[in-house]
Amino acid sequence: MTAQTMVESIRGCLREEMARDESILVIGEDVGALGGVFRATDGLLAEFGPDRVVDMPLAEAVIVGSGIGLALSGLRPVVEIQFLGFAHQAFHQIGQQVARMRYRSQGRFAVPIVIRAPFGGGVRTPEMHSDAFEAYYTHVPGLKVVAPATARDAKGLLAQAIQDDDPVLFLEPLKGYRLQKDEVDDGRFTVPIGRARIAREGGDVTIVAWSAAVGLALNAADELSERGIEATVVDLRSLVPFDIDTLTAAVSHTGRAVIVQEAPLTGGFGAEIAATIQASCFYSLEAPILRISAPDTPYPLAGIEDMYVPDTARVVSGVADLMAVTA
Repeated sequence: MTAQTMVESIRGCLREEMARDESILVIGEDVGALGGVFRATDGLLAEFGPDRVVDMPLAEAVIVGSGIGLALSGLRPVVEIQFLGFAHQAFHQIGQQVARMRYRSQGRFAVPIVIRAPFGGGVRTPEMHSDAFEAYYTHVPGLKVVAPATARDAKGLLAQAIQDDDPVLFLEPLKGYRLQKDEVDDGRFTVPIGRARIAREGGDVTIVAWSAAVGLALNAADELSERGIEATVVDLRSLVPFDIDTLTAAVSHTGRAVIVQEAPLTGGFGAEIAATIQASCFYSLEAPILRISAPDTPYPLAGIEDMYVPDTARVVSGVADLMAVTA
């Protein structure tokens, strides 16, 4: 085991997978000579050459569309979109082409493509860079959506995604690239897509989160513990498919559920989680399901970002209020 940041674990995974399988290549804006704007692909061009690490123009539809062609030709492209907020330019390619190709071809063609995209707040990016738009893509049948919270899971889930014969949108938290550091297994390993992780156990309330919001939930759980409230924290890791059994078992045990997301409230993936909990855990619930999110406004300029993204204080306050509710 070695302590690594998330960007280090992602870079290490790409290097290991590309060394193992010559059909894997990386394409995207600035992934080659620059090594990626966050250096996630740093050194890959020198190691694997320009035929396998390809700088693309600033045109997201072209980047994803090229990835589709490469995948259909028998390769396994890892496509980088510099920020998830820019993926709107490629939404047709992702939603109508990538995700539907197996269905449209009656099973003749798979699209083994991974689309990497950072997202989320906490790093003072300009507007239109940090939006948490993951819910858009969970609504696309045929597309898997993965959102790791730790460096170890980022490496293991990315390795699994690259092996998958179906398309995977791999979401990386901007805040976690260098601020998240944990122990990562040496050598190659995989983490199954579709299996949640219990990040912390407690008997009073279940906090459900994914990506950078998991760290927020854990910080809140530590503060709540000082108040005598013990929280279970469920790290979904995978949104599509997501681990219903682990989620519902945790909520059924505590009887209270809090969902934390960086996205605006309306239509966020937290609503899907809440609906699942309501349907599966109704008779175990001792209080209404609570969602803590960003407000229903456009993402703000960097100077007031802290007023927009949920923080520890909001989670602690929300949980404390929920604990005061009786069935």
